[in-house]
Order: sequence, then C-alpha cells, then structure tokens
Amino acid sequence: MAKAEATVHELVGMIERGEIRLPEMQRRYVWRATRVRDLLDSLYRGYPSGAILLWETDSSVPERAFSVSQKTSPYSTNKLLLDGQQRLTSLSSVVRGEPINVRGRKRPIDILFNLEHPDSLTLVTEVNEDKDDVGDEADADASEDEIQQRLEQMTFVVATKKLSRLPHWVSVTDVFKTTSDTQFLKDAGVTGLDDPRYDKYVKRLQNLRDIANYKYRMDILERSLSYEEVTEIFVRVNSLGAKLRGSDLAMAQITAKWRDSLKNFEEFQTHCTNLGFDTEIGIFIRSLVCFATNQSRFLTVNTLDLETLQQGWKDAVAGIEYAINYMKSNLGIDSITLLSSPYFLIALAVYGAKHNCALSAQQEKKLRQWFLVANAKGRYSRGSSESMLDQDLGAINKGNDIDGMLDNLKQQFGRLSIDPDDLAGRTRRSGLFKTMFLVFRDDGAKDWHTRLAIDLDHSGSQHRIQFHHVFPKAFLDKKYEPKQVNDIANMAFISGGTNRRISAKDPAIYFEEITKEHGDELFEKQCVPLDEELRSIDRYNDFLEIRRKMIADRLNIFINDK
Repeated sequence: MAKAEATVHELVGMIERGEIRLPEMQRRYVWRATRVRDLLDSLYRGYPSGAILLWETDSSVPERAFSVSQKTSPYSTNKLLLDGQQRLTSLSSVVRGEPINVRGRKRPIDILFNLEHPDSLTLVTEVNEDKDDVGDEADADASEDEIQQRLEQMTFVVATKKLSRLPHWVSVTDVFKTTSDTQFLKDAGVTGLDDPRYDKYVKRLQNLRDIANYKYRMDILERSLSYEEVTEIFVRVNSLGAKLRGSDLAMAQITAKWRDSLKNFEEFQTHCTNLGFDTEIGIFIRSLVCFATNQSRFLTVNTLDLETLQQGWKDAVAGIEYAINYMKSNLGIDSITLLSSPYFLIALAVYGAKHNCALSAQQEKKLRQWFLVANAKGRYSRGSSESMLDQDLGAINKGNDIDGMLDNLKQQFGRLSIDPDDLAGRTRRSGLFKTMFLVFRDDGAKDWHTRLAIDLDHSGSQHRIQFHHVFPKAFLDKKYEPKQVNDIANMAFISGGTNRRISAKDPAIYFEEITKEHGDELFEKQCVPLDEELRSIDRYNDFLEIRRKMIADRLNIFINDK
C-alpha cells in the first residue's frame, strides 16, 4: 500500500476534474451542515482529521455519482475513494460554492466565519442530529438574545439571513473565491491600516484560506487487488472505526456480488419518498435480508449468492409496497414521520407477503390493533430493535403470526392499553405523540385560527403544522422544569401563523379569545380540558394530569376501532 499527501485544494481539484470517483459500495452523502461547520473548525485549528483511503485501478468498476458535479476524467486509471467521501464532498461544496445534490437538496452548504471569534476554543460540537418530528418546533428554549450571544462565541456557524447581514460574519465560500481582503474589511467598517481590527482580521482571513493548504495523508491500495478484496477492506476499515452502520457495510457486500444493484435501491427509495415514506436505503437493505434469510441481522449477507439476493429484493419491493398501501389506506398513516420506527415497514411487508396480501376480517382487525399499539408504545424503539423485529418475524414464519405478535407486545409492555401514566414525561419524539396527531386528525381537529384541518401537507409557513405548547414555554419557564414544560400533554397541533399569533400569551386570555370566536369544539378535538380553573399557572400539573387521562381514553378508543 502506497502512501502520499495532498492538500485540501488539490483533493477538491481532483474531485472537480473527475480524477477521484466513488465506487458503488459507498453510501450517499449524509452530512448535515453542522458537521461541515465542525470540520471547518477543526481544520482551521489544525486538528487531526483522519486519512483518505483510495484504490487506484485500471479495472471497470461500478460507480455512483458524487453529490457535487464532476467533469469526465481524461485518465484510464480510476482513483476510487473508499474513505473520506463525507469530508471531501463537504469541502468541495464549500470551497467551490458547489450545490449539494442529494435527495432533493440542491444548494451550496453555506457556512459563515466570525471575524470576531474568541481566541480560545468554545465547545459547540452537536451530537444528536436526528429530525423526525411531527411538525417544526416554533420556539427555542433560549431567547433570541441568548442564542445570539452563543453564536458570537463560535468561529463557524451555519448561515442564517440575520447573521449574514452582520458585518463581522463573512461567507467561507466567498473568502475562498478571492485572495483580496479589501471588500471584507470594507464591509466590516475597517477603513485603514490604523484601525486596531485591521491586523486581526487580515490574519484570521489568511488562516481561513490556509484550510486549502491543510494536508491529508492518503493511503492508496494496490492495483492488483480484486474488487471483492477491496470491498472486504472497505468493510473492515469502516467496521473497526464504527464509521458506517451495519446496513452500509451490508450494502457494500451486496453490491460486490450484485453489480449495479445500487440504482435499483435508489430508484425504489425515490419511489417510496414520492409516496411520503422518505427513509434511508438501509431500511430497504434490511428488508432484502429479512426476505432472503427470515431474520434481520446482516451477519450472513456475505454468504448469500446472487440469485438469493435478487429474489430477496424482488420480494422486499412487493412487500414494502403492500405495507405502504396498508398504512395509507387502512390506518391513515401517510408519512414516515408518523412512525415511531421505520422497522414497521419491514414487519408489515413480511406479514403481507406471508399471507399473499390477502387477509381475513379478523386478521385485518388484529393487525390494525397490533400496529397501532406497537407504534404508539415504541415497539422497535426500546432495547435491541433487531431482536424485537426478529421476534415478530419468528411469529410470522411459525404460522401463529398476528397472535404471536400480540403476545410479543404483551411480554414487552405487559398490556395493550394506553394508561395516562404512559404519557407522563414523554417527548415529541415518542410514538405516543405521533399517535396523538394521527388520532386528532382522524377526529377532524382544526387550526385554532384558520380552521384548516390539521395535516402534514399544508404549504406555506403560515399554515404548516407545528406543535404548540398549550401553556407557552415563556409562560412556564420560571416556575417549571423543561421536562414538565415539554411534556406531550402540553402539546397541540396548530399552524405556524396561529402559533406566532398566540406567542407567550396567558392561556386564561387566549383560550377565552378562541372560545369566543369558535366555541369549544377546536379545544375538544385535541382533548384540551375546558375547566377555566385549570388555565392558571398554579394548576399546570393538574391540567397535565387531566389531559393525559383524556388523551389516553381517546387513544384507546381509536386503537380498538370503537
């Protein structure tokens, strides 16, 4: 294995010219802008940033496209990138101002640099980047002033319109596009060499441009290696570093045996996205494995032959299409955001296939109950998700299917009903919160101002559904802990415009305004108690307790189809 070095500038150029390509085994670009921000911060400070792994080969190897544009390589020899895609794609987008083209996103990653950043490091690394909520959060825990103060302590931030207008925040891409500091200094109000900020800003802009000179170590695999052997190296490298999920490694092994299969997975992913079920390719890979092996683990993927893989995929596609149709038509679930886990796609797919997509009335009734309870209680969101899924696959394959699946639920949760205590302390990420939306929408709940029926597909920020704190956060923050404030029993679903209209109003005031205009119905449809005494901040815990009981009763009625 040869070793070499290349600067960021050189690597970005090689990607642009098409000299570095992506093999089919690679996953897509998945980084969020916050990860790009932190990468730039590390390079700016000269922190280690890993190595780049390439395979130089003359062989014809299936490829996938980079998420940034490339020219056609004039060389017969390919340099295939095995480790470093996320970093180099991010840097290519920022340095070149090149849009990222991935799953409907076609815009550059816009990062701002703070000319007035503190000299010492401020720790801002974000770990939790999941986003699968119903609606958007309208108000942050901190005030705007507190947020602004925090941002001013950072060196790099993801761009916002407000920050972009401030003179000491400059676009990283704009800095890379020119060697002149004149315009940046002028915009910041620096008028001459005698300005005390002149030397500081010039030095910091140069340090920013020096990111282009940051050197990455490159490990280059020998040309004599076969594609299968390189796939094994790819799997081992990423397994040891835990950089990729099991599904990513399994896909690498599958594409090594089934050349050009990635386009099948991506086309089906796009198909499901258009139906409202935008999920990772890994879910489809796991579905393939479930159909091919009758269990969900990836341990035996490398032993499956091509014919088994292809038949498993054919069966998985048919099963998932049935699952989506069942959820949309029979349950009213028209978006992946209403699932507590995408594993429900797999369980329903296998169940439908096992019964040739033909259910008796009794089977359909029990399946509906199983699904709604399992989704609400988070069947695949606690403990080992694969173990839970394998239990249900085992029940389906043994022939006692839905009764066995219901027994699995009882063993996990003790009962199939929803108790008020089940809602206590739950957050908006829980299956119970998603089921609340499903039930309220089924009941005909409407916005508290426009009277539009609540729905996930409303267009425009004024009408897009958000979750609203019935007792506004600013109203409660000084008296109650965040966990109490954000309890799902304090959540309702209204539009963004109505949310802003209510803002931090006292519930005793805005309840009366809404009731006067619309009557009690809008509150009743979302299980909001109407007792005026419960609108006092001192009775907040009583409000939560009573509303939990109302919500639990309504969920049980819905689950049991009464």
